[in-house]
Amino acid sequence: LNMSSVIDFIILVGVLLFFFYIFRSVINMIYFYMLAKFSEGRYFFISQRLFKTYLNLENQKFNNLNTAHLTKMIVNEASYVTQVISSILFMISEIFVIIFIYALLLYVDWKSTLLLSFVLLLVVSVILIKITKLVKTKGREREKNQRNVYDILSSSFGNFKVIKLFSNEKEILDSFSSASRKFVHTNILFETTSHIPRLILDGIGFASLSFVVTFLVWKYNANIAEFMPILALYILALYRLLPSMHRIIVRYNKIIFYASSIELVHKEINYNGEELGSDKIVFENSIRLKDIDFVYEDDLKILNRINLEIYKGEHIGIIGESGSGKSTFVDILIGLNLPSNGEIFIDSDRLSKDSLVSWRKQIGYVPQSVYLFDGSVGDNIVFGRSYDSDKLVEVLKQVKLWDFFSKKNGIDTKVGEGGKLLSGGQKQRVAIARALYSSPEIIVLDEATSALDSKIEEKIMRELYLLCKDKTLIIISHNETILERCNKIIKVENKGIVVTEKKGNLL
Repeated sequence: LNMSSVIDFIILVGVLLFFFYIFRSVINMIYFYMLAKFSEGRYFFISQRLFKTYLNLENQKFNNLNTAHLTKMIVNEASYVTQVISSILFMISEIFVIIFIYALLLYVDWKSTLLLSFVLLLVVSVILIKITKLVKTKGREREKNQRNVYDILSSSFGNFKVIKLFSNEKEILDSFSSASRKFVHTNILFETTSHIPRLILDGIGFASLSFVVTFLVWKYNANIAEFMPILALYILALYRLLPSMHRIIVRYNKIIFYASSIELVHKEINYNGEELGSDKIVFENSIRLKDIDFVYEDDLKILNRINLEIYKGEHIGIIGESGSGKSTFVDILIGLNLPSNGEIFIDSDRLSKDSLVSWRKQIGYVPQSVYLFDGSVGDNIVFGRSYDSDKLVEVLKQVKLWDFFSKKNGIDTKVGEGGKLLSGGQKQRVAIARALYSSPEIIVLDEATSALDSKIEEKIMRELYLLCKDKTLIIISHNETILERCNKIIKVENKGIVVTEKKGNLL
């Protein structure tokens, strides 16, 4: 710099270093923010893609999946994939640091640099071979053990009353403890192995430098002044290189540890969902089933050559033994499952994937097992549809619940998780209100009142018949007494149906 004064030189370098480190800190903050923004943004993208994939699954495909597994995929595995992405980006940045420092060392003394490189590469190779194999194995165990934890939690919370009655809390807790302990053990091993490379690299790297300094002192009788600049350069280079190498190894092992997450997410994102169109279909006269067959994925035929016609406004009762195919038959009728063979006609229009969405919107469905989430009665009825307060009050009046909720907080009354703040009959009426909210043409009751007391069941059904006197009503039930007002009774048996015509008494 052609500066004659050492003091001026030191002051200049000091000022430059001051601004350099301020600038470096700002750049690093921006870098880490952008890195976090990108990687966490991938979590949003992946979790949304997974959720969308699951929602778009065909009904039969979804029924074969474990909901605890689906939750784990969205909450945990998607997050682990973002950690893999973040690790790759960190590795790239550290690789650039190593390239620049290594190029400088080659320029200063290529022979010593190659020797040092050989030693470090040998050590890194041994570390990767030994530790990576262990990390990969433990990564697969981690996924398996975490899945077991989710399964135990899901089954336990879903069967809380059964656990209380069996008084087997200890056994359930032992199962959870075993799965959780194994999951924690794999994480402990992974965290421990993440520190081993740093310790080995630091030990070998600086031990090698100590050996070189000792050798030079012995060879040149302590006159090593001319070697000090190069030694200082190597010490500083190693001080920066070794942590970078350690971070690369740790990030590489993290990628290996969570590799199973990438495989799982990739597999499940590629599930084939329903590809449905937006064609309109209008139900004014009848539903006609022609030569309907239904076969499960394992080639088990449930329904064979079903032919049936249902007229608008009819009340249909469906009976049959457990496992006879009643629910499968209704799922085909309302468009949840498409038949393996045969055709369905709504009036004169053939029901297809292009018109399924339009058809499903005309269906009000009340299942046997009603799930109410921990929110208001209004939110539970609307359930993702457009919120209309007046319409909510109307349907609550129709199902004889408005008097009860009006004395509390109206449509904002909390129902508790699973509807635990309501009685069984009230839960069922909320489910019916949910079905009525969109003013459907067809109401389907799938064993909807079977869990209720016979008097309450009879009262609700009597109200439903009156409420749906101008609608098409389809009732699946084992109780033939509540089907007395139906126009047709359809018995599902031997993969076919037997239809009994009768005059319905809607009064």
